[in-house]
Amino acid sequence: MVRFIRDVANHAGNRGIAEAIIAMGTTLSLTVIAEGVETKAQTDFLREHACDEFQGFYFSKAVTAAKLAELLEAQANMAVHEA
Repeated sequence: MVRFIRDVANHAGNRGIAEAIIAMGTTLSLTVIAEGVETKAQTDFLREHACDEFQGFYFSKAVTAAKLAELLEAQANMAVHEA
């Protein structure tokens, strides 16, 4: 699991570590989850390198379980109306 990658878009050492961890997880058939994603550049890097999942403030600040349920319900309702 990649816990936190600071400045992955601009630091060769961080990129190398992230690439190696993602490749190792993929080779071992593990789900690779990046935590602490805070920028579009980090998100783009992770997508380009086939990281399975990522989370962090770039997507949402921490929310309560009740708020998460509300957000998921709103998203489901949007998907129904778009179909």
